[in-house]
Amino acid sequence: MRRTAKVLSALGVGPGDTVAVVLSNRREFLEVYGAAVEAGLYFVAVNWHLQPAEVSYILEDSGAQALITESRFAEAAAAAAERAGMDAGRVLSVDPAPPLAHLAELVGEHEAASPPEGPAGQIVFYTSGTTGRPKGVKKRFRAEDSGEVTLTSGIGPIRRAGNAGLAADDEDLVFLSSGPFYHALPIAGVASALDSGGLVVVMDRWTPEVFLDLVGRYHVTNATLVPTMFHRLLALPDEVRAAADVSSLRFVNHAGSPCPVDVKRRMIEWWGPIITEGYSSTEGAGTTVTSQEWLGKPGTVGRPSPGVEIRIIGDDGEECPAGKAGLVYLTPSLWDFEYHGDPDKTSAARRGDMFTVGDIGYLDEDGYLFLCGRQADTIISGGVNIYPAEVESVLLRHPAVRDVAVVGVPNEEWGEEVRAVVEPMEGEVAGPDLEADLIAFCRAEIAHFKCPRRVDFVPSLERDPNGKLRKGIIRSRYWPSPPQQA
Repeated sequence: MRRTAKVLSALGVGPGDTVAVVLSNRREFLEVYGAAVEAGLYFVAVNWHLQPAEVSYILEDSGAQALITESRFAEAAAAAAERAGMDAGRVLSVDPAPPLAHLAELVGEHEAASPPEGPAGQIVFYTSGTTGRPKGVKKRFRAEDSGEVTLTSGIGPIRRAGNAGLAADDEDLVFLSSGPFYHALPIAGVASALDSGGLVVVMDRWTPEVFLDLVGRYHVTNATLVPTMFHRLLALPDEVRAAADVSSLRFVNHAGSPCPVDVKRRMIEWWGPIITEGYSSTEGAGTTVTSQEWLGKPGTVGRPSPGVEIRIIGDDGEECPAGKAGLVYLTPSLWDFEYHGDPDKTSAARRGDMFTVGDIGYLDEDGYLFLCGRQADTIISGGVNIYPAEVESVLLRHPAVRDVAVVGVPNEEWGEEVRAVVEPMEGEVAGPDLEADLIAFCRAEIAHFKCPRRVDFVPSLERDPNGKLRKGIIRSRYWPSPPQQA
């Protein structure tokens, strides 16, 4: 790790500069991240699913001085670096990928050295966002809470607050990492587990069968999942789930997107009350809720984490009373943030000392937060707000539905109408009969105005590897394209 830092220094990359990686879930990702923290660098983890033009934008926007990739992505990464105007000599590969320099060979030319004095480096995640291009989130300790510390590793707050459920110096801990390291939650869990002295088992591609096999084989104690993974696990045949050995699991954290009530209840019945939910964002911490709390208030995402305050703000700018939905605002807790190079977006997310990421929700009389959906996803039909997450939760309970996205589509009379886009279970016949069955199922569960008027069927739905539906892509198929600029 320290020799990797020496390589970067020899390339002219020093404290305050930025190194980016396009890497899969492999050891070298953690080594480069550790080197960046030691050397006081900004570390940008780029989603390797992106196209070269998208990668180039992030490299340019972040001001990356070096890029480290692997042979699997070398051609696309090198093209992106060239497009961003980067020095070709600062594009390295962790495995042989001519003509790129081989990082391991360069590391072998250096001796380990003591870390430089000064602030630690910081990991910068680029948010997917709902509109426009992604923006890097830079965090820092708030001055009133942190004394002399002004720059940190970025995933520190997760370790400090213990949100990953990992005990210090726990040598019996075995953490199974299920998500891509370029997202905040997976890399935070891995870093916390390593800090705890535990063993980390890493998946490069998640499937429910492989996940259960690894849990049993390595006696996994801790894991972090997203609700889509729960849904896939529950869709396995009964005999497969019954044969799986999950007895070693003692703490499972889930986050990333809303979890349907029925899905979570079935997971608790299967694995026991070991499932804790966290509602947070790249920008900051939010809430937590244990299985026991959730069973008493199904659907909640919990109460504020330590140091966090929540307020619900209505369309009139006033704070909402208990039970009334509005925009969710949070305090940044120990951490403050800014969107790199975008003061307008930073300002738009603020309300005094609080911030929002555009989620709609309400607090109950006991201070538990319930989410309704995202402001950008809200369907307004005839002047009435409809939250897709509620409709999706109902449809996911139907045995014929493997996955679903609910979006608003144009309607001349009402402005928008509700449309469900469904990925059917294998063996189900997609057609008018199933469409009618799903609409009737929905109408029996929730108010008719919330239910889809039509159901479209697709072979698969677009989701990010962290489980979030790519609603923008799905919705764009139904709306006219904006006029092309001359």
